[in-house]
Amino acid sequence: MNSRLPSIWHLLALCALALLLTFLLWPLANLLFSSVFGAGAEGTGWSQLRDDPSYLRALGNTLLLGCLVTACAGVLGVSLAYVTARFDFPGKALVAVLPVCTLVVPEVIVSQTWLMILGNNGLLTRILDEHLGLALPSFYGWPGLVLVMSLVYYTYIYLGTLAAIRGFDAQLEEAAQSLGTPPARARLQVMLPVVMPAVLASGLLVFTLAVGNFAIATLLGGKVQLLSVLTYLSFISEMGTNASLQSALATLSIAIVAGVLFLQRWLVSRKRYEIVQGRSAPARRLRGIRGLLLGGGTVLFILLSSLPLLMVLVSAFTQSRGPVMQWGVFSLDNLGRVLLRNPEPILNTLAYGALATLIGILLSVVISYLVIKKKNLLTPAIDYLAMLPLAMSGTVLGIGLVMTFNTGPLALSGTAAILVVAFVIRRFPFGVRSASATLYNIPDSLEEASISLGVPPLRSFLKVVLPLMAPAVAAAAVLTWTTIVAELSASLVVYSAGRETITIQVFRLIETGLQGQAAAYGLILVLLTLTPVVIATRVFHIKIF
Repeated sequence: MNSRLPSIWHLLALCALALLLTFLLWPLANLLFSSVFGAGAEGTGWSQLRDDPSYLRALGNTLLLGCLVTACAGVLGVSLAYVTARFDFPGKALVAVLPVCTLVVPEVIVSQTWLMILGNNGLLTRILDEHLGLALPSFYGWPGLVLVMSLVYYTYIYLGTLAAIRGFDAQLEEAAQSLGTPPARARLQVMLPVVMPAVLASGLLVFTLAVGNFAIATLLGGKVQLLSVLTYLSFISEMGTNASLQSALATLSIAIVAGVLFLQRWLVSRKRYEIVQGRSAPARRLRGIRGLLLGGGTVLFILLSSLPLLMVLVSAFTQSRGPVMQWGVFSLDNLGRVLLRNPEPILNTLAYGALATLIGILLSVVISYLVIKKKNLLTPAIDYLAMLPLAMSGTVLGIGLVMTFNTGPLALSGTAAILVVAFVIRRFPFGVRSASATLYNIPDSLEEASISLGVPPLRSFLKVVLPLMAPAVAAAAVLTWTTIVAELSASLVVYSAGRETITIQVFRLIETGLQGQAAAYGLILVLLTLTPVVIATRVFHIKIF
C-alpha cells in the first residue's frame, strides 16, 4: 500500500467533518449571520429585541423560570437522593425504579396529563369545584410551569447526587464525628464538598433544559412570555418576512445555553476532590412513626411524579365526546380512532425514528472512534462540533435547517429528509457520549495485535473493537430511539403536511381540546419509549442510564 494515500480513517474523518459542517455548522452560521446582517424594514433582529419590551420580558422570564425550576428540582432531587442512600424503608424499591421511568416519558405527555388533572376542565379541578365548592387558581402560567418542570427534571439531580453519595467513603464522616463534630455538621463539612460538584453539574443541566423547554412552556405557559415560545411564534408568523428577528431570538437562546455549559465546566473544574473508594454508609432501617412518615412521604412523592404514566393509561381507555372526558366510562373508541382512522403519525414515527436512530448510531460510533482512537488534524474540530447540538434547542435547530435548506441544491424543506436530519443532529451526541466512555476502557493493544497478524485496520475494528463496544452501542441506540420518538420542538418546525409524528399529533390534539385521542396517541408513544428500555435492561441487562 502506498503510504502517501490517505487511510480509511482519514477518509472517514473527512466525511464526518463534511456532514457536521453541512448539517450543523452551516445552519448555525446562517442564524448568526442573519441576526447581525439580515436587517429588514424594522432594522436588525438585535435592534428589534432591544426596542420591543416583550422580548426583554421574555428573556427575564426565561432566566427566572430556569432559576426557579433548578432550585425546586435541586431541593427535591438532593433530598430524595439522601433519603434513598442513607435510609431503608417500606416501598424503597419503587424509589429505585420510578424516577428513571420519568426520563423516558415525553414532555408533551407529561403536560397533557397535568392538564387533565389540574387544567380548567381537569379531573381534580372539577371534583373540588363540584363537591367542595373550592375553585383552584389557574394552572396555566407560573404554577404549572414550575411544578411540572420540577417534577420532570428533578430526576437528573437525583441520579447524579445519588451516585455521588453512594461513592462517598463513610469513614471520613465517622472520623469527623470521632473528633467531636456533630453528625449534621460532619455531613456539611465533609460530605457536602465532595457531593457538590455532582449537584452543580446536574443542576446546571436542569437549568439548560428548563430555559430551552418548548413543549411544557407552550402548553402550560399561558400569558407568561418565554423565549422558546416567542422564537417559535416568530417563525410561524413571520416566516419569509423577518428572518433577522427569528435568527436573533435563536442566537440569544444558543448564547444562554452555551454560557451555562461554560459555567458548568468552570465550576466543576475549580475544585477536585479525589476519594479513594471505601466503605459507603449502610442504609439505616427506619421503624415506627418516623419510618412510616418518611417512607410514606417519599413513595407518595415518587408516585406523584410518575402520575403521567398512570393517567395516560386511564385516559386512553376513557370514553370521550369531543373535549368532554366521561370519567369512569371505559371504551376502546379512542384507540380505534387513532389506530384505524389515522395511523399515519404512528407509521411516520416508526419510519423516521428508526432511520434516524440507525444513522445517528453509525455516526456516533465513527465519530467516537475517530476522536478517541484515531486522532488526527481533523478530530479536534469533529469533537467540538459533535457536542455543539447540546447548546441548541430543538426550535433553534429547526429554524436553522429550514433557513438553510429551503432552496438551493439541497432543498430539503417539505420532505421527510429534513425531519430525519433534524432527529439525527439533535440526538446523536447521546451516542457519542456513550460510545466514547466505552472506548476509553478498550486497550489499543487488542486492535494492534489483530493488525500485526495481517488483519486490515477496518476489519480489525469490526471484528475486535466493535464487539467490545456492543453493550454501549446498544444502550446508546435505546436512548437515541427514546429521545427521537419523543422529540417535538425541532420536528414541529420542520415537518410538512402528511408527515406528522405522534408528538406533533398529540400537540395539535391538545390545542384543540381532544384529550381522549391525544391520550391514545400518548399511550402508544409511551409504549414505544418504554418497551425498548425494559427489554434492554431486564432481558439483556444493559446499563442504559
